[in-house]
Amino acid sequence: MERKKASDFPQELLNLFDRYVHGDIERREFLEGAQKFATGSVSAVALWEMLKPNYAWADQVPKDDKRIKAERVTVDSPKGHGNIKGYFVRPAGSAKVPGVLVIHENRGLNPYIEDVARRLGTAGFMAYAPDGLTSVGGYPGDEEAAAKAFGPVDKPKMMEDFVASAYWLKGRPDCTGKIGAVGFCFGGGIVNSLAVRLGSDLAAGVPFYGAQPPAADAAKIKAPLLLQYAALDDRITGGWPAFEEALKANHVTYTAHIYPGANHGFHNDTTPRYDEAAAKLAWQRTLDHFNKHLRAS
Repeated sequence: MERKKASDFPQELLNLFDRYVHGDIERREFLEGAQKFATGSVSAVALWEMLKPNYAWADQVPKDDKRIKAERVTVDSPKGHGNIKGYFVRPAGSAKVPGVLVIHENRGLNPYIEDVARRLGTAGFMAYAPDGLTSVGGYPGDEEAAAKAFGPVDKPKMMEDFVASAYWLKGRPDCTGKIGAVGFCFGGGIVNSLAVRLGSDLAAGVPFYGAQPPAADAAKIKAPLLLQYAALDDRITGGWPAFEEALKANHVTYTAHIYPGANHGFHNDTTPRYDEAAAKLAWQRTLDHFNKHLRAS
């Protein structure tokens, strides 16, 4: 399928799709709303197909890239669902390196998130991308099925699974003991929550368009944060001013960027919402942030 850009679609349609992706409306309601944008040659269903992820576009780093070693790993999570499965990548070689936890969107461990882990591996970090859908059989390989599976999962237990994953990564003998976390959408909100939960055990956090934690929790954040927002993402970016005030009041170290003209999900290169310029700049800033805070002595 031809790769489309966000600019190929009306913003109203993109906003409607965002509501569908985040469970505010069912596919039927999206298709009903999309009907006004359909033409004789492009149906509402065709618009839905165009906006869905195409994971054939996800591999910026090949799975067999010689610079990295990748494997499936199961981590014990006694306070969560018992265990959580995930994708572990580290640079080839035996040197100790810092770790980065990679938290997925509200669909589980899909190919895009696995590729993000490989990108971190080629940048000299070990990365663990846990699958929050482990307790219901794991990411099913289908976005519709993943969305349905995600809803019923016990979210407090899932959070414990992510916490267990962070401490597993931090405690590995081949890790320097310094870890960061990066997450996207749902995962961005989890990174904010991990910053609250882990305190000084988290050395750096990078939430991409993530929901903000309660202002009262800002005092618990010790990790320097790099917050990445999309200008057209009113649903999430609208919560930033109040959170910024809380961060300032509690003297939390942070840098925030709001990318002009970008939509929620702009880093995900498998959908039309991908904004190449914003994504590349945000990713370079992410690597710079981790290099600064995870490699410092």
